[in-house]
Parts: sequence; C-alpha cells; structure tokens
Amino acid sequence: MGYILSDSTFTQLAEFIKDKTGINIPPTKKYLIENRLFKTLEDYNLKGYDEYLYLLKYSGNGKEINRLFDAITTNETFFFREPLQFDVFVEHILPRVIERKHGMKNIRIWSAACSSGEEAYTLSMLLKEKRPDVTAEIIASDISQQVISAAESGVYTSYSIRNVDDLYMRKYFTRQGETYLLDEKIRHSVRFRQHNMLSPLRPPELNNFDVVFCRNVLIYFDIKTKQEAVSTTYDSLTAGGFLIIGSSESLHNITRAFKPTTIDRVVAYEKI
Repeated sequence: MGYILSDSTFTQLAEFIKDKTGINIPPTKKYLIENRLFKTLEDYNLKGYDEYLYLLKYSGNGKEINRLFDAITTNETFFFREPLQFDVFVEHILPRVIERKHGMKNIRIWSAACSSGEEAYTLSMLLKEKRPDVTAEIIASDISQQVISAAESGVYTSYSIRNVDDLYMRKYFTRQGETYLLDEKIRHSVRFRQHNMLSPLRPPELNNFDVVFCRNVLIYFDIKTKQEAVSTTYDSLTAGGFLIIGSSESLHNITRAFKPTTIDRVVAYEKI
C-alpha cells in the first residue's frame, strides 16, 4: 500500500514528536518521517499516517510511543568518538574532580542519550586502563528501549569498533563471525536505563553526578528545548561538576549557568 503523508498530518506528527522527545523535525525532513514510520503503518495494517497519529495519541499502553522513539531517534555513534574529549576527561577533568572531592576517588558519570552504549563503555575501558585507582559508577540512559537492549547485549559491528586500537581490541573484544562481543566485566561496569532526559521526573539515581557526557544531542533540539535539556543536566550535577557536549556544539546563547573552560582545544562546562 502506498502511504502519503499530508502536510497537515506531518505538522501534527512533528508537534507530537517534539512534545514527547524534544526532537525538532522541520518540514524539509518530512521524507524522514515517511520512511521511518512506513513499516509501522504496514505492521498495524493502518490506512494512513492520520490513523497512526490517532493510535499514538489514544492507545494508552506506551508500546506505540516506545516504537516511535525507536523509529525516529538517530543512533549514529561508535567507540572512542571525538577522542580528544576523552583524553581531556582522563588527564585534566578527572584530577580536578578528585581534587574537589578532597582526594576521594569515587566518581559518578552519566552518559545521557547514550544510544547503543559505545560512549559509556569507552569511558569504562579508559578508566580501567589509565586510572585503575578510580572507582567509577557509570550510568547510561536513552529514550529508546531498543538501543538500551542493544547496548546491554554488548554486541557490535565493525562500524562501531573502527576507532578502537589494537590494545583495546585484544583485551576487551571477542570476534564472533561478523560481530564483536564486548568483555563481560566492561559490560557489567555500566548500568543502563530508559529515560527521557527532558522528563520533569528524574529518578534519584540520575542526580549528583561529577561528570555528564551529553554529546551530539542538542543539535536535534530547538533553542527552547536545548535550554530545557541543559537545565535538567545542570540540576543533575554536583557543585563544580562538569558537562561535556559535542565538539561541534556550544552553550552560547543557551545558558550562562556553566563556566566554559578550554583545555587542549576541548571546551568543558563547569557548574558554578
């Protein structure tokens, strides 16, 4: 069956998606909605996108909403992405955090909008290799249950591991045919949970972080939603904690609640 997404239904769908996820989908990306939701319409034997919108609004059981999250979120990530930021975290930010905690070497890290887990697992491996004296609690969250489940399985493709050097490959990955299984201890070092970072209800465990990584997320939001996301992140950090966003992102014109610090060309934002 050929499905045509009308402009009016697209506008309503885009508003619904923005309300639930914060993701801003402009009219130029209408084709994206058509392509990603086509299979859902087929599976439910719906007559069109207007019926699907009705299902989303009035189904009530949350299953359709989760499937929508899985369909429209972008999960482009890989291990050791933007490596300079990881270097600055280990060599500069971590010592500052430990100093602020009067030498205590237990830290809490949140990988927000973690997708399939590569960022959180990269942090775990780096700490194990470069700071084995540090005890880290790493929590990773994402709005999509599908990618959370994928992250917990610890199975990755060659695309995800393309930036991993030989040392880490030998120590932490086992090849299984065309995929790679991450070491069990590293998998168990990260706790994953489904969470919408724009939700006003944040569970207690998503508070009191020393460092939050929220990279390449804000680019999908409009200015108002960026401010909401940054405000939520600010509240989740301890005093003097650090926020790290994508290297192509900036908090300029979003908030002045953080103190930007440039270290080796990496900008980190400190809660003041």
